[in-house]
Formats: sequence, structure tokens, C-alpha cells
Amino acid sequence: MRSILLTQNAPTAYAVYSARTLTELAELFGLETDHVYSKNEILEDPSKFEDVTYVFSTWGMPSFTKEEVGFFKSLKAVFYAAGSVQGFARPFLESGIRVFSAWAANGVPVAEVTVAEIILANKGYHRAALLCSSKAENRGESIRFVRITRGNYGARVGVIGAGMIGSMVCNMLKNYNLEVVVFDPFCSEKKAESLGVKLVSLEELFETSEVITNHLANNAQTKGMLNYNLFSRMKDHATFINTGRGAQVVEADLVRALTEKPDRTAILDVTDPEPAPEGSPFYGMDNVILTPHLAGSQNDEWHRMSEYMADEAKRLTSGEPTRYGVSIEMLATMA
Repeated sequence: MRSILLTQNAPTAYAVYSARTLTELAELFGLETDHVYSKNEILEDPSKFEDVTYVFSTWGMPSFTKEEVGFFKSLKAVFYAAGSVQGFARPFLESGIRVFSAWAANGVPVAEVTVAEIILANKGYHRAALLCSSKAENRGESIRFVRITRGNYGARVGVIGAGMIGSMVCNMLKNYNLEVVVFDPFCSEKKAESLGVKLVSLEELFETSEVITNHLANNAQTKGMLNYNLFSRMKDHATFINTGRGAQVVEADLVRALTEKPDRTAILDVTDPEPAPEGSPFYGMDNVILTPHLAGSQNDEWHRMSEYMADEAKRLTSGEPTRYGVSIEMLATMA
């Protein structure tokens, strides 16, 4: 059995795959650990890769046409130690090659950051911190804002999208005394019950939630889905959090809603484009916090992703049920 590392960014591969995981993959699956292959190397001499059984990859995984995928005559699976597979998966899946993604591993820190921001938002932390940090005389206004902010006991949190990360957020929020409502047309009542949430319309979610967090799948159907009709419904002192994707937000509409009611707050880890370009209104607003797409895995957290994929490879070869396989149908709703 022969396996290779494949990505356009070799340093990233060695940052994501720890030495321990590389050693394990070499022993179990014949992984060539001393070299990371690029697409150009594959195309230069496809015959050298006809015997590759498994591909292990991460961020920087190149896209191949279905014809190019055919060069991997023995390939059974691609293990992607990162999140979204939208950029490369379809030709492999259409060729009968299985694709596995560490989206669940990458989702853990996103969910953790989101939950932390939700809890702080319900305390009025972000707005209070912005006020307190700008000048001393704002402390009184900061205190007044905190005193009219509901806090976490019994507060309503709106989760947009109950996919992998949205579901993680809902499960983590079970540790707090909160009312969680969800908008997701693909979420069944049975799943909602298991998550301990109530399914509501998008309009009701925006109208009634103290904190709103976006976890929509990133596709053509969701682009621009969050607009002024929704943002204008936000309650006084409500917070909008986006650790998902920026393309779902009509940013001019969000700016308008935040300007009309400056006691609303937005915490944006993602924008569209990213980063927000020079001259973006976000930079001049004192009720907007921009962060540098930090919610996803970083540094040692990356190792979790490769460990998930190593575990999937072991499950696949031993005949055990795998957990993180991707199907063509799933591409329609996945981020």
C-alpha cells in the first residue's frame, strides 16, 4: 500500500500532520512522509501515481478534473485534514473515490469560540469593552449598558444553520440556562428535539433573540441571505455573530441596521471580501468588532484534524463504520 501527502503548500502539511501522526500513517498505510506532492508533480508524470491507494491532504488541496482524477488508478480515498471540500471533492466522488473531511475537528474550535462570544454578548461584554476602552468618561455609559443587558439566565439565542458546527454550538449551549432557537429548513423536528432547541422562522429568530449566530452553509442559495429585512428586526441591544462565512451577509444592510440602532453590536470573524477592504464602514463603527478569521483551528489545534483523518483511515481499512465521509448529496448543504 502506498499513500502520499498532496497539497500546494508543503509547510502547511507538516504543520497540520504532527510527527506522531505522520509516523503512524507511514507504518499503517505506507505514507511517504519525506515529501509533499503538488498538482504539477502529478501532471508531469501521472504514471508515477498509478499505485497510490490513499491521499492525505489539508488546506491547499488542488482541484483536479475528472479526467485528471483518472490518473490515480488505484486511489480509494482522499483524507482531507481541514474543513470545506467544496473546492475539490466532486470529481473524486463522481469517480467512485471516497472523500473524508475533518470538518468536525475544524468545527470544534469554531463552536468553542462562538459559544464564548455568545456568553460574553449576553453580558454586554463587547459593547461595554468598546466603550470602556475608548476613553475614561465612557465608563458610566458602559455600566448603564451592562445593567440593561439581559445576561445569560433564560436569554434567547438564535442559531442560523444546524449543520455540523451549528449543532455543536447547540449542544455546548446545553451547559447554560438559555433558550435556543434554530432556523434550518433541513433540520427535522427529531433532530431539533435531540439538540434541545425550537425551530423558528428566520424572521422570528431575528426579532426575538438577544444573540444571533450564523452557521449557514456557504453556497449559491445562501449568498446574500441575511439582509436588511432581517437585520432591521434585531432587538435593542442584540448582537449578531458571524464565525461562518461573510458571503451570506449583505454588508451594506448590516451597516444600515447597526447605524440606525447603535446599541446593536456585530462581531465579525469573517467578511466578504476578507479582510474587509480599506474604506469599509466597519472600520469606523464603534459597535462592530472585527477579528482575523481566528475561530477555526490554529497551531496545535490543527493536529486534531489530522488525527481525525488518521482515525478514519483506520476505520475504513478495518471495516468499521466511518464517521466523516462526504457524499455528492452533502455538497449541496455543506459549508
